Amino acid sequence: MQLLSEAGWPSLLLLVASIISVAIIIDRALALRTSLIAPKGLLESVIALERSGSLSQEKKTLIAQESALGTVLIVALQYRHSSRELMKEAVEERGRSMVMRCEKHLPTLGTIAAVSPLLGLLGTVVGMIILFGQDSSLTTHAEQLARGISVALYNTAFGLIVAIPSMIFYRFYRSRIDFFAVEMEQQAIQLVDELTLKRDHGLS
Repeated sequence: MQLLSEAGWPSLLLLVASIISVAIIIDRALALRTSLIAPKGLLESVIALERSGSLSQEKKTLIAQESALGTVLIVALQYRHSSRELMKEAVEERGRSMVMRCEKHLPTLGTIAAVSPLLGLLGTVVGMIILFGQDSSLTTHAEQLARGISVALYNTAFGLIVAIPSMIFYRFYRSRIDFFAVEMEQQAIQLVDELTLKRDHGLS
């Protein structure tokens, strides 16, 4: 903490940013698990229950509550008697809302990743200004001058320490969400095709 106080107020902002970043990273790690977004085998289970006629309202509610994909699939079932275009539109709309939930707090993480190096640089500049402006005789004391420059540069290092993992996890979570979005869309369309085929053959 003494080092942070010596480095100046930008370092305190970076400390707050690092805490927020870690909290978001942990939160998204828990929220973006496969079991909560697109469980494996869920589509096959829903189709099997639908074909057997044992997909009760209670089971539908449970499926919708357990995962994002389940919510999307249940929407398709709710629109089963509508046209394929309307079913697809409803599924895509619900899918977008699920993706938006997955993206919760990610813009903040991306902002921290982008701003942290700038805050670090600002802290270094402010430190240098203070260092060379407070005492003109300081330039004659090499050890004190080196210490002051070192403390000022801590801000830049701290900014990069915050920004690098934040950017890595931001990119990772973005790609993971994109993968889940495609996965949910593909599986939902399979269910739409299944329901449309069943209806067209008079089996519904």
